Amino acid sequence: MSDPLVTRLKALIVATLKLDSIQPADIPDDEPLIGSTQLGLDSIDALELVLALEKEFGVKIGSSEESRRALASVNALAAYIRKHSPGA
Repeated sequence: MSDPLVTRLKALIVATLKLDSIQPADIPDDEPLIGSTQLGLDSIDALELVLALEKEFGVKIGSSEESRRALASVNALAAYIRKHSPGA
């Protein structure tokens, strides 16, 4: 059974970054989001994604080190949101 938050995050990634050639289900849960050969995301994509996450989930990702850890993979991102989302 898939995690609803992971599924939601994958859809948000595809929509936010306009990844027309990728389906949310095609994004591996544990593959690095930044620098991945499959997704090909760069630092500008990471910034767009962080802004979308702040808007969608109310989480603030402060430092570049914090964003590197949070954006390590979809699973890492889900864990970060669960830990830092208001009311979590």
